[in-house]
Amino acid sequence: MTPKSKSAIVLLSGGLDSMVVAGLAREAGYDVIALTIDYNQRHRIELDSAATIAAHLEATEHIVLPLDLTRFGGSALTADIAVPKEGVESGAIPVTYVPARNTIFLSLCLGLAEARNARDLWIGVNALDYSGYPDCRPEFIRAFEGMANLATKAGVEGDPFTIHTPLLNMTKADIAREAARLGLDAGMSWSCYDPSPDNKACGQCDACRLRAKGFADAGLPDPTMYA
Repeated sequence: MTPKSKSAIVLLSGGLDSMVVAGLAREAGYDVIALTIDYNQRHRIELDSAATIAAHLEATEHIVLPLDLTRFGGSALTADIAVPKEGVESGAIPVTYVPARNTIFLSLCLGLAEARNARDLWIGVNALDYSGYPDCRPEFIRAFEGMANLATKAGVEGDPFTIHTPLLNMTKADIAREAARLGLDAGMSWSCYDPSPDNKACGQCDACRLRAKGFADAGLPDPTMYA
């Protein structure tokens, strides 16, 4: 068991996966320092979910860092590009992919970790219900961890960083079950990429479809309010 005085940097988007990862970090005995990136994403309501989750899990610190990726664009989440509603397309990188997002976000987590003298980074990447995102694969995580220990004072002085990816090989149903096991209300989390004007989930984007299927496959009620 990790001593309670040890801190973990948790990348907390406000989604189901990041909520469960934060819960698992706390269960493992870490003090949770939550980092949420406000990248001017289309689904800004997830920032409210992140704040709710951080408060519920008694994060010792919750940083919401502004980083306007609409200046880059290149994604349906950061540019005026329609969010696909036809279903998850296998074998293709969808237009909801944000260029280099997890590389950018993990770099920010790494900087915060070194500043806070934390050596554990937790992220909710998932490769089984993989929507075609290259930055959710184990090869990427291994490569980033290696880079982190080459690029930092802590790493080169022999105090290495570890990236924790407890959801990597879970299905969305497994993740829904973990939320229930941890006693976390999945209704606190937000998944939809294209919410309605009255802040309901669209029910048709890839994120909604994967979420709904996960609860159905787990035999658990889906707390999501769909449009």
